Amino acid sequence: MSRFVSSTQGVPASGRVPRHVAIIMDGNGRWAKKRFLPRVAGHTRGVETVRDMVRACLERGIGYLTLFAFSSENWRRPEEEVTLLMQLFVKALRHEVVKLDRNGVRLKVVGDLSRFDAGLREMIAAAEEKTAGNDRLVLTICANYGGRWDILQAANRLALAEPEKAGQWLESDLAPYLSMHYAPEPDLFIRTGGEERVSNFLLWQLAYTEFYFTGTLWPEFNDDALEKAIESFRQRGLEAGRDQPGKRQVRVRARIGQPPLEAVVQRADQRRPVVVSM
Repeated sequence: MSRFVSSTQGVPASGRVPRHVAIIMDGNGRWAKKRFLPRVAGHTRGVETVRDMVRACLERGIGYLTLFAFSSENWRRPEEEVTLLMQLFVKALRHEVVKLDRNGVRLKVVGDLSRFDAGLREMIAAAEEKTAGNDRLVLTICANYGGRWDILQAANRLALAEPEKAGQWLESDLAPYLSMHYAPEPDLFIRTGGEERVSNFLLWQLAYTEFYFTGTLWPEFNDDALEKAIESFRQRGLEAGRDQPGKRQVRVRARIGQPPLEAVVQRADQRRPVVVSM
C-alpha cells in the first residue's frame, strides 16, 4: 500500500512550498529555431535547465521533482532526432549522476524501458542504485512514459497478483503498481512552452494537482520563472483554504488582509540552509 494519501481519498497536507513539482519541459526545439540552431542544441540547453531546476528545488526544500523527458509518443519524431535524444540521455547519465549523488538527490527513471537498448537500461539501473540512499530530493525522469500506459500496466500487474479480487479492486489496491508509487501526488504541475494540455502525463496522479502554464520556453525557464509558478500555487492554496494546519483560519485571514501566519509556521521547521554544488 502507498504511504501517501490519494487526493481522491483524503486531503493531502499542503504548505506554502509544494512538496512535489511535476514539469513538462516543452519548447526546446522552438528555442533552437529562434536562434537558427539545430533542434539538438535546444535539447542540450534544456539539460542545463534541468540542472538549474534541481538546484532550485534543493534550495527551496522541495522533496520531489518529476520531469517528462521522453513520452511514448516521441518515437514518432524523426529518427535522427530520437537518436540524438538517446545519446543526450546517455551523456547526462554519465556526467550528472555523480553530482546528483553528491547533493543528496535520488534518481528514478520510470516508463516502459524495454524499448531502450540493454546498455542504456544498465546505466539507468546503476544510477538508481548509486543514489538509492539519498533523501534530500527525489528526481524522477519519465522516459518512454505515458499516463495511459502507466494505468494499464498497473492494472495488468494487479490482475496477475490478486486475481481473486477481480471486480472488487479499490484505488488502494492499484496504487502500489503505478510507476510512481514511491512519491506523493504532485502538488504543482508546470508546462512550459505555451501549450495548455497534459499530453498523457501522469493522468492518474494529476487528479487534484494545481496547473500552471507559461509561454516561457524550457531553455529559458529559470529560478525566477519557477518562483512565479510557486507563487501562483501559493495564492491558489490560500484562496482555497488548503494550507495545513488551520486551513479555515488561513482562508479567513487572507480575506481580511491579515498575514497567514499558520501557513508560514507550517514549513518553518522544515526549511534549513542547504549547500548545493551542481
